[in-house]
Amino acid sequence: MSWRDLDESDIRVRPNPRGSRRRSKDRPAHDDAVSAFVLVVDRGRYTVLVAAGEGGRRQPERIVTAMKARELGRKSVVVGDDVALVGDTTGNPDGLARIVRLEPRRSVLRRTADDTDVIERVIVANADQLVVVSSLANPEPRPRLIDRCLVAAYDAGLDPLLVLTKSDLVAPDAFLASYAPLAVPAVVTAWGGAMHQVAGAETGGGSFDGLEELRERLAGRVSVLVGHSGVGKSTLVNRLVPDARRATGDVNDVTGRGRHTSSSAVALRLPDRSGWVVDTPGVRSFGLAHVDLARIIVHFPDLEPGTKECPRGCTHDEAECALDAFVASSAAGPAGASRLDSLRRLLRARSGTPDD
Repeated sequence: MSWRDLDESDIRVRPNPRGSRRRSKDRPAHDDAVSAFVLVVDRGRYTVLVAAGEGGRRQPERIVTAMKARELGRKSVVVGDDVALVGDTTGNPDGLARIVRLEPRRSVLRRTADDTDVIERVIVANADQLVVVSSLANPEPRPRLIDRCLVAAYDAGLDPLLVLTKSDLVAPDAFLASYAPLAVPAVVTAWGGAMHQVAGAETGGGSFDGLEELRERLAGRVSVLVGHSGVGKSTLVNRLVPDARRATGDVNDVTGRGRHTSSSAVALRLPDRSGWVVDTPGVRSFGLAHVDLARIIVHFPDLEPGTKECPRGCTHDEAECALDAFVASSAAGPAGASRLDSLRRLLRARSGTPDD
């Protein structure tokens, strides 16, 4: 048979399995979605807390596992986010809900891998307070890392809080004096006695000075704990939230560095239900590529008054900068010189200029 002998009855028509209904670009409103709070993010799965009454008046508070719905696209969902869920929101351990909406964020704490990296990493959303944890010894304090954390807190609109650990090894007076001009509140802690270990997590035992004062500072707030490895951050969390059982590690006697024990951020509610603490993995760097270079000086409030005498367009890292005279006059406080050095190192790192 030649092609001239064919007619329309010989044409094969592929059936349409989706039917003939036209597809719409309108997304469902999900008016019946329930509200939830993100506690943990782990490899595409989200552990969220659904408040009592959500999805039905008699529904108790419950933990739900969820995944991100396709309509969210590339929007990232992080610990601390308020989200809307559909699907199985009963708390059934074998069930799975879908996150269909990300509610507007009140605050966002970010960092980058380094000061030239264009990719931002959102650490946590909707926090009120950044708690910078630093040990006074073993490992030694890292003031430049602390300065970076403070800049990130100011830039995100979070209230900073310094928590100093291991004051039983070194007196905190000199360290506190260096940050006194900033008027950043600080809590000094120390622990002693026996620490009981269960699967690598400290569960109690011994005294812990400063813990009650810290609890008062955390009450009624969402607080993010940040610090480099080995400073005792997970130990603090285990004391604040005894059921947390966050893994703790020892500090290397040779390098003075701690071992990473927290692998992901997790939001934990304080036992009296008055607030939340977000424990984050230990950091060795805190990139600030997302912070506007011209605004970095604003986040050094002890040095900013000295810029009034700077020439127009001053980079604050040049011979004509007035900050040198300002620091020499002791107007910036006893730590003025080290703070200025920290500022200039940060400015050079952000601008890609190598250190001398």
